[in-house]
Amino acid sequence: MKKKIHPKYYDNCQVSCACGNTFITGSTLPEIKVEICAACHPFFTGEMKYVDTLGRVERFQKRQADAATYKKKQRGKKTVGVTSKDERPKTLKEMLQKNK
Repeated sequence: MKKKIHPKYYDNCQVSCACGNTFITGSTLPEIKVEICAACHPFFTGEMKYVDTLGRVERFQKRQADAATYKKKQRGKKTVGVTSKDERPKTLKEMLQKNK
């Protein structure tokens, strides 16, 4: 290995979570602060809760609601100038006769 190119390794790096949990690990940083850890993550705890950063869940739910209302508006509109399948000519001969 080359000398003086590798970062300093800390055997006693303290990791602090926002929930208050702390533990020791090895890292190139002397101290690490995290928002979520295994003690408070819903996958490990089995609790159903949203892990929301910067309101992403609310924005997603708002977009879903807007999309649903848009679909309802589109279903209610009638299209102008479009004929149903029964009124359309079925063959080329019928189409040419209709244009005459």
